[in-house]
Amino acid sequence: MRAKGISYDTGFIKNGATSRKHFNPETVKRELRIIRDDLHCNAVRIMGGDPERIELAATHAADLGLEIWFSPYPLELTTEEMLKLFADCAERAERLRSRGAEVVLVTGAELSLMNPGLLPGDSTDERIALLSRPDRVREQIGEVSARVNEFLGTAVALVRAGFGGKVTYASVPLERVDWALFDFMSVDLYRSAEIADRFADGVRGLAAQGKPVAITEFGAAGYQGAGERGALGLEIVEYDQNGPVRLNGEYARDEAGQAAYVRELLEAFQAGGIDSAFVFTFALYDHVHRPDGLPHEDLDLASYGIVKVYEDRLGATYPDMPWEPKAAFTALAEYYRG
Repeated sequence: MRAKGISYDTGFIKNGATSRKHFNPETVKRELRIIRDDLHCNAVRIMGGDPERIELAATHAADLGLEIWFSPYPLELTTEEMLKLFADCAERAERLRSRGAEVVLVTGAELSLMNPGLLPGDSTDERIALLSRPDRVREQIGEVSARVNEFLGTAVALVRAGFGGKVTYASVPLERVDWALFDFMSVDLYRSAEIADRFADGVRGLAAQGKPVAITEFGAAGYQGAGERGALGLEIVEYDQNGPVRLNGEYARDEAGQAAYVRELLEAFQAGGIDSAFVFTFALYDHVHRPDGLPHEDLDLASYGIVKVYEDRLGATYPDMPWEPKAAFTALAEYYRG
């Protein structure tokens, strides 16, 4: 693979609240250096809902020589709000590119699931629930694809007016994106139990379409059986209006399983001819590790992060950081180094 990457969360914004409460520029700079030097990444997908935070992190990444995938991630926004966000990010991404950084602008992610108006449902949960109803998906897929491509046509014209680099979109398969608009085909792709037997063939099929393919999201949560759920690993979390609160039961930690999942998918992407891959994710700061609490309080079990984040202490491996690497951290570092 050309681009060996990971995603970096600057804070997802939903209903005005951010998932990353504390955003210290020195911590960001240190984490991005670890991503380059210790994980051996040469690319990073910088995600979030605040353009200023994305630009700050991307500037540090550019200073480190990393390829930047500048990735605004709208949640529950109207089409007008999304276009305003993308136009802002195009200007910021162009500033970085004009300094000599290698920048790819990602015009959102999974828009039909994460935002209203493209797929039936008044909330993200309602829209995602449709995925468990293949009959409903088949009924809607034509209309959804038409709406998504109409919106992306407007969005891409807007961002290309302010940004001179490469452009892509982090899609889900049901959207049937018109890739003629973009420089990369990009897909958020998870292996679940339902598709495990045909996953490798699907990867090769993507790469055979003639345009460079990026896997913009893949990974697993850290509990036993999470890999079989693929993208739905967070379904074991109960939320309130402020974010994650507890797990909905007791689950066994399985860091080795998370690490194996990441390694196996990287092998499939390498064998299948994928150009770029971004593990989801370095850290989820709102899914904290509580080793001294009750089992259902350990939100890190549901986290796709390759580090477990503490809320009340620093780590041992990196004594200046409020987290500790998981087995997936080591697995990723070894794969990318090799």
